[in-house]
Amino acid sequence: MSEPLDVIIIGAGSAGLAALREVRRRTDRFVLINDGPYGTTCARVGCMPSKVLIEAANAFHARGKLEAFGVRGAEALAVDIPAVLRRVRELRDHYVASTLKATADLGERNIAGRARLLDAQRVQVGGRVLSARRVVIATGSRPIVPPAWRGLGERVLTSDTLFDQTSLPRRIGVIGLGPVGIEMAQALARLGLEVTALGQDEWLAGLTDEKVNATLRALLEKEFAVHTGAPAEMTLSDDGIAVRAGSVTTVVDRVVVAVGRRPNVDGIGLETLGVPLDEHGMPQFDPTTTRIADLPLFIAGDANGHAPLLHEAADEGHIAGRNALEDAPNCYRRRTSLGIVFLDPGVAFVGQRHAELEDSAVVGEIDFARQGRARAAQRNYGLMRIYASRADARVLGAEMCAPAGEHMAHLLAVAIEQNLTVFDLLRLPFYHPVLEEGLRSALRELARQLGGSGGSDLADCEGYRSEALD
Repeated sequence: MSEPLDVIIIGAGSAGLAALREVRRRTDRFVLINDGPYGTTCARVGCMPSKVLIEAANAFHARGKLEAFGVRGAEALAVDIPAVLRRVRELRDHYVASTLKATADLGERNIAGRARLLDAQRVQVGGRVLSARRVVIATGSRPIVPPAWRGLGERVLTSDTLFDQTSLPRRIGVIGLGPVGIEMAQALARLGLEVTALGQDEWLAGLTDEKVNATLRALLEKEFAVHTGAPAEMTLSDDGIAVRAGSVTTVVDRVVVAVGRRPNVDGIGLETLGVPLDEHGMPQFDPTTTRIADLPLFIAGDANGHAPLLHEAADEGHIAGRNALEDAPNCYRRRTSLGIVFLDPGVAFVGQRHAELEDSAVVGEIDFARQGRARAAQRNYGLMRIYASRADARVLGAEMCAPAGEHMAHLLAVAIEQNLTVFDLLRLPFYHPVLEEGLRSALRELARQLGGSGGSDLADCEGYRSEALD
């Protein structure tokens, strides 16, 4: 293949594959360079295997509700941890295989090796130097493990190694209570393991709303120990690993470390670009174009640290791949912010976060303790808080730990994306009995604070104030 190329894509993860999809539609003068395993973080060690584990854990945990439904014999049920993990690996391998199809036919345009930028248009890989009109960096990220803990070897697990285990010991520590850590803590506890979860700050699962955070914590503490407010330290003990955080010391057999992920940009040559780098060695970039400064260079997905979520990585790869073949990069309006943490109750945040609200915003909430459909299903726990503009009643955002939170958040994302008001949503049909009636209750509380829709309108319909009917 003669040079210069049109595009070099560095990284075959979710963002890199999205960029590849756009690039190969318009040119065959490209190469994809990938260092390490193919198959994307999501399919190999992230979204998908974690959800397989969570589904197994929730299935076993549901035995605790059977007696109340009139179903007997639940006490005889047992979980086979090796079988659970075997299914995780089997489905994980299936998901990975499906992603490998995207690169299977690239031939010499698919290069396995570590890339290093020589400048904004030249890349060294192995003994070769490749040049291109544009370069896309989509090198992903990796779990952070503090150096002091690495000497504990295989006793320390991360999301990159947890799903390769063939079994798990009885006592598990989880350090880091962001989305990944808190998901794994609940899942492992629901599989019958003795879990101790520790976080340096008070916030769980990425929440910023104090009331939702307090509700979630109270619910999780019924399932496993939660300790926050102090950094964790680990040392070997006679009986396992001693984990200390503040005044709390616990001994466990293994520790899952989930204190964040680091973009895979160290050693890639960003210092050769002649642009300022922050204290983490990262350049500034424009999230609407993914372009770094005014260079013919784009950075997408976890590699830029902007929004490390698969749907965001896919969007950024799409933007980078398209702009890599434009004479001048196009600006793309980004989608409404949406985050989901797969707990029970489901944690979700959409649009503006509570920490971002102005003082003039109004808040409507629903406690699901007495919501009819939730109570019928023994899912009557959790809190949803919706935020709206006092000036024009537009829905601004929400945070929640609520049954079916992942679905509620998608409904609210549509509303925010379409600039709908509280009253626009209240004019929509809500069937009975569904969990979404809880969302309507929160909207009605907002409407009362906003003064009603101002006329004879279905948005003014009041609830029955009855558990059976609302």
